[in-house]
Amino acid sequence: MIETDQVLADARSPSLGGGRPVPVSLGIGRLAWRGRRPALVLAGLVIIIVGCFGAYRYARSYWVYRGFPPPSEPAFVQTVSKKGRPTHRVVVLRGTILKTNVWSTSLGGKWISTYVFLPPGYSDHPQRRYPVLYFLHGLHSAGFTYLTVLGGAVDEDVLVAEQRMKPMIVVIPSGPWRSDTEWADTARFGKWDTFVARDLVDAIDARFRTIPASDGRVIAGLSEGGYGALNIGIHHPRIFGVIESWSGYTVADPSSGLFGTDGQTLAQNSPLYLLPSVPGTLREHHVFIYFYIGTLDPFFGQNVAFANELTRFGIDHRFFDEDTGHLWRLWRRQMVPSLLVASEHVSDAVA
Repeated sequence: MIETDQVLADARSPSLGGGRPVPVSLGIGRLAWRGRRPALVLAGLVIIIVGCFGAYRYARSYWVYRGFPPPSEPAFVQTVSKKGRPTHRVVVLRGTILKTNVWSTSLGGKWISTYVFLPPGYSDHPQRRYPVLYFLHGLHSAGFTYLTVLGGAVDEDVLVAEQRMKPMIVVIPSGPWRSDTEWADTARFGKWDTFVARDLVDAIDARFRTIPASDGRVIAGLSEGGYGALNIGIHHPRIFGVIESWSGYTVADPSSGLFGTDGQTLAQNSPLYLLPSVPGTLREHHVFIYFYIGTLDPFFGQNVAFANELTRFGIDHRFFDEDTGHLWRLWRRQMVPSLLVASEHVSDAVA
C-alpha cells in the first residue's frame, strides 16, 4: 500500500586621553553610553542570530551534501558514436522525484518513508515498463543521500540522454537513522529484510509500471546498505537478479547482538558463510553480483574472501578495489559505473 505522493521540487567608549577628566564631559559620556546601549544590544543580537543562521545553513548543507557541491544537471549532452566520434547534441530531460510512504505489515504495521525516482520519459510512454533499482542507505544516513551526495538522479538523466543506460525506476526506502537495523530480520528492530523483499517490492509493482521479475530488479546499497543488499539478495534470488554492494561487509557483526547468541542465525545473515549452501540457487536464477571496496576499508578482507568464494562456486560476479578507505568520495566517483553495470545486467522488456 502506498500513501499519497508529494512531488519534490528540484533541490546563507571614546578615549579621554591623558588629561584630567572634566565632570561635565564625563556625565555626557555616561548619558551617551546609556543612549547607545539598546542599539548595541540589538546589534549584538542581530550578529548572534545571523551567525546561528549561517551555522545552521552550513550544518544543513553538510548533512545534505556531505561537503560536495550540489549535483548540477546540464541542459545538453553530446552523444558519441561507437567509434568515439561526436554525433549530435541532445537535450537532457529530467526524471521525476516523488516522496511517498509504503505500508509495512512486516514491521508491525507502519508507514515507511520512501523516495521514488521515475526516469525521463516515464509519463510520455504509458505502455512502457521499466526495471527497478532498490537502493539501501548506510548507518546514520538517509535515503535522500542517493539524490544529493551521490547525485544518482542527475547521473541517470545524463546517461539516458547519452543513450548509455536503460531508463530505470529507483526506489529508496528510509531506514531508521539511529537504529542499527542491518536491513535484516531481527527481534529487536523488526523484519527489514522481509519489508524490502516483500512489502516494498509488492507496493512498487502495484503502483508503477515495473518489470515484475528478478531480471528486472537490482538491489544495491552502500556500507551497511551494501551488506543489506548482499544479505537480502542472496536470501531472495527469485526477487532480485542483480546485487550491488558498495563498501559493504559480508559477515554480520556478532557484537551488535542483533542475531542473539545463535551461531546458525548469525551465519544465515552473513553472506560469506551463507554462500556455500546456496550456489546452485544463485546460478539457477542467473544472479549477478557486483561489488567493490577500498583497500584501507576495515571490511576489505571480508570482500576479498567473498570474491574468492564466488569464483570457487562459479557465480557470475565482478569485484574490484581502490586504494582508499570507507569514504563518500569513493561512492560518488563510482556512481556512474554502478548505474551502467546495473543497466547492463537488467532486462528492459517484459517476458
